[in-house]
Amino acid sequence: MMSIKAAVPRAGSLRRVLSMGLPTMWGAVAITYKLTCPLAQQNGLGARVATSAVFFAVGTGLIVHVRRALLRELRQARQVAGAAQSVLLRPLPPRIDGLTVAAAQLSADRGATIGGDLYEAVATDYGVRVVMGDVRGHGLAAIGTAAAVLGSFREAVHDEPELGGVLRRLDRALARHLRERAERDGTAAEEFVTVLLMEISGDGELRALNCGHPWPYLVSGTVVEPLSCADPLPPLGPFPLPADLSGLQCGHLLPGETLVLHTDGAEDARDTGGRFFSLRKALSGAGETLPQAVLGRVFTALLHHTGGAPKDDVALLVLRNDRQPQPSQGARGTARPATKHPQPTTHL
Repeated sequence: MMSIKAAVPRAGSLRRVLSMGLPTMWGAVAITYKLTCPLAQQNGLGARVATSAVFFAVGTGLIVHVRRALLRELRQARQVAGAAQSVLLRPLPPRIDGLTVAAAQLSADRGATIGGDLYEAVATDYGVRVVMGDVRGHGLAAIGTAAAVLGSFREAVHDEPELGGVLRRLDRALARHLRERAERDGTAAEEFVTVLLMEISGDGELRALNCGHPWPYLVSGTVVEPLSCADPLPPLGPFPLPADLSGLQCGHLLPGETLVLHTDGAEDARDTGGRFFSLRKALSGAGETLPQAVLGRVFTALLHHTGGAPKDDVALLVLRNDRQPQPSQGARGTARPATKHPQPTTHL
């Protein structure tokens, strides 16, 4: 085992030596030619042309070598980023407990594959539990914060019978992560995360806890409307959670209906005239569309609206209820008033 571990650093050292050796050799050839070749000492036109050709060939070789080295490093960086993305935002299964699911992220940075957006959907004994969140900022720090929140969610959803317990676990995990990061590099003082927790029971009943995140859209046939108008709680991080964390009742996700969770980058995207992107309009008519097609439809419209250059990352999570209708399921209930948390709301 020790010989294998020792061989890895030696292989890396050998590659570095070879990468430095070739440019050094070319430079030595050019200098040797200039100092020792009789032709290089002459001032005639032919001699100058020959000398220029030698140095041009050496320069071209150096440029090609550097370009290949940079492309190799870029490929390696993308492979590492892809591996990190598969762990952080692992692909969701196409079906979870009778729900058809699709999720994707659109990065504002063409060179990036992951950022501060986070999402997950897990089947538990308490129903399908979903999280959608957005970490303030970008880069490695945001990725680390998203990983801490997602890791806590994936454990807590199976242990906590109530959404409030899940949210408290996420809040403690975030506080611990920020505290450790502040002790290490002092950069976590103003970090926060918006989080939306959803629970979809076996009969389609929806419960939610929202900490500063946009409410999802409910698509029912040709009707697209926000799931709730209730004021969300503050984002996780800056403020303590309230004592009462009863999940907000949001009616039912009936068979054939679709729920679209998103980050604020979707509705904050602007065109060249400063007009905001209408996610609600992009979802109109998507009631019978498969979730994967909904993603393509929205991202295509968003890229067209922004001219192919969105200013912020966008994440979407689409869930459609493809369960068999329940015989006992009645009317949806009364219309949702614009109430504040924790008063329950329902939707038509």
